[in-house]
Amino acid sequence: MKKKSFLLVLIVLLISSAYSQEIKKQTLKTTIHASKIYLTGAEISRRTKINLKAGRTELTFTNISPKLNSKSIRITTADEVDLLSISTKINYLTKVEELPRIKQLKDSLLLISMQIQNNKDETDAYNIEKKMLLANLSIGGEDNGVAITELQQASDFYRTRIMEINKKLSEILFQTTEHNKTTYRLQSELNELNAQSSYSRSEIIILVYSEKALTTDFELQYLVNDAGWSPSYDIKAEDTDKPINFVYRANVFNNTGIEWKDIDITLSTADWSLNISKPTLNPWYLSYASYDFYSNISTGEGYTQNKYAEQTDFSNAYQEVDNNYYQDVNWENTDNDMNLVEATIPELSAEFEIDKKYTIPSDDKPYLVDVSEHELPATYKHYAVTKLDKFVFLLARVTGWEDLNLVDGPANIYYAGTYLGQSFIQTRNVKDTLDLSLGRDSKVLVTRTKLKDFSSTQFIGTKRKETLTYELVAKNNRKTEVDIEIIDQLPISQSDEIEVKILEISDAEYTEETGKLTWHFKLKPGEIKKIRLSFSIKYPKNKKVQLKQQRKSKVRYF
Repeated sequence: MKKKSFLLVLIVLLISSAYSQEIKKQTLKTTIHASKIYLTGAEISRRTKINLKAGRTELTFTNISPKLNSKSIRITTADEVDLLSISTKINYLTKVEELPRIKQLKDSLLLISMQIQNNKDETDAYNIEKKMLLANLSIGGEDNGVAITELQQASDFYRTRIMEINKKLSEILFQTTEHNKTTYRLQSELNELNAQSSYSRSEIIILVYSEKALTTDFELQYLVNDAGWSPSYDIKAEDTDKPINFVYRANVFNNTGIEWKDIDITLSTADWSLNISKPTLNPWYLSYASYDFYSNISTGEGYTQNKYAEQTDFSNAYQEVDNNYYQDVNWENTDNDMNLVEATIPELSAEFEIDKKYTIPSDDKPYLVDVSEHELPATYKHYAVTKLDKFVFLLARVTGWEDLNLVDGPANIYYAGTYLGQSFIQTRNVKDTLDLSLGRDSKVLVTRTKLKDFSSTQFIGTKRKETLTYELVAKNNRKTEVDIEIIDQLPISQSDEIEVKILEISDAEYTEETGKLTWHFKLKPGEIKKIRLSFSIKYPKNKKVQLKQQRKSKVRYF
C-alpha cells in the first residue's frame, strides 16, 4: 500500500514538473506609439501590457515591418522577467489590409485586364472564322459551272459576313486601345500612391521566463530601414528694420510597409549604426581656406567649389551674391531604394522632440513636420552691379543661426510676403553669418550712364587711345537710411602693347588683380549720390581690341 502511494506521489511530481517546463505561447498585436527618426532609418517603439504565467512564455509580436533590422531589437520589461532569446521571421501568409483607394485601383485594373483578355479571345475567334471563309471561296469545281442564282447568294453571304467580321474586329481594336490607355492611367496612379506589391510582414519572437504569474509592461524597440528625414527651411524677411523669421521644418518619409499613425516623433541627426559601438576620434587636419564673398570661389579643406566659380569673368558678379553660401545639389542614386546625397551635419548629434503627434503613411512621400521657429537678428545691405543689371539687390546678413543645429538643406526665401525662390544652405561655412539675397529692391536705384562729352578716341603716332567715362547715380527712395555697395570694374591688360590708365574712380576700393572697384556708403532717405569712373586704353591702331563685353544666350530664329 505504501509502495502504491509513493508511486502516485512520484507520478504527480513528474506531471507537475513537465507542466512547469511547458512553453506557453502568446501572439501580440501592438501599435506604434513613437518613432525616433534618423536622417536615414528610424527607431520604432511599441508598448503593451502582458499577462505572464509562471514558467517560460513565447511572445510573438506580429505586423512588424519587413524592413526590420533584426540585430537592433531591444526589450524593456520588469526585473522579475528574464529574457532568454530573441528571433525573427518573415510571415509570407500575412494578409495585409490595403488602403481603400489602392484596393479600388487594383480592382479596376483586374476588371480592365479581364476585358482586354475577353477582347483577345473574340479577336482570335473572328480571325479563325474569317480564315475559314476565305479558304472556302471556291464553290464550284474546275469542270462544273455554278448557277447565277447560287453565285449571287454565295457572293452576298461572303460579302455580308466578312464585312460583319471586319467591323467587329475594328470595334474590338478600338476597345482594346481604350482599355490600354485606362490601364496606363490606373497603373500610374498606383505608382503615384507607391502601392506595395509585397504583403509580407516580419514577426519578432521573444522567449521569457518568470518565476511567478504577473502583469508587466513591455516596450519593444527596433530599427527599420527605408525611412528618414531631411531638413527644409523657410526664411522670411518683412522689412529692412525687422529681424529674420527662421522656420525649421523636416520632410519625413516612411516606406517601411507600416503606417505610423498618430505617434510621437523625435528627429535625430545621430548615426544609428554607431549606437552600440564606441566612438572613434579621427585626426583633425587644418589647412588654409579662402572664401571671397564676391568671386564666390572657395578652396581648401572642407569647402566645395560653387558652380559659378569656373566663370572667372566679372559678368557673374550679381549671380554670385544670389548663390553665396548655397550650392545646387547633384542627386545621385547611392542606394537601391532611396536617392541619397551627402550632407553636412553638426559634429555633436542633436535631437528635436516634436510637440504634436503626426501620422506618416507608408507611401515613401515626404510629409512636412514643424521642428522650431526662431527670430534671428539681421543686418541689411543693398548691392548693385549696374554694368550687368539695372536693379539693386537687397542682401540680409543673419547671425545666431549656428546654434540651431542646422543640417544642409533647401531654404525657401520670402521678402515682404513674396516668395523669391529657393536656395541651399551649406552649414560647412566657417563664418558666423549667413548671407541671403532677398531679390531686387525697386525703391533703391543705381544708374550707369556713359558721358559722351568726356569720352573720346584719339590717334597718337602708331597708337589708338580710347577714353571712357561713366557716371553712376545712386538714389534712395526709401523712408529709411540704406547701406549700399556698388561694384564696377576696370579692364585688365593681358598684353604689353595694351596700356590701361586710371583717370578717376571717385575714392573706390581698387583690387588690381581683378580690376574690381567697390564703393560702400550710406544713403539717407531721398538722398542722391553721384560717382564718376574714367579710364583710358591705349593700343596699336592697326589691331582690334574688344572694348565691349557681351554675353551669350540661346535664340530661336525663323
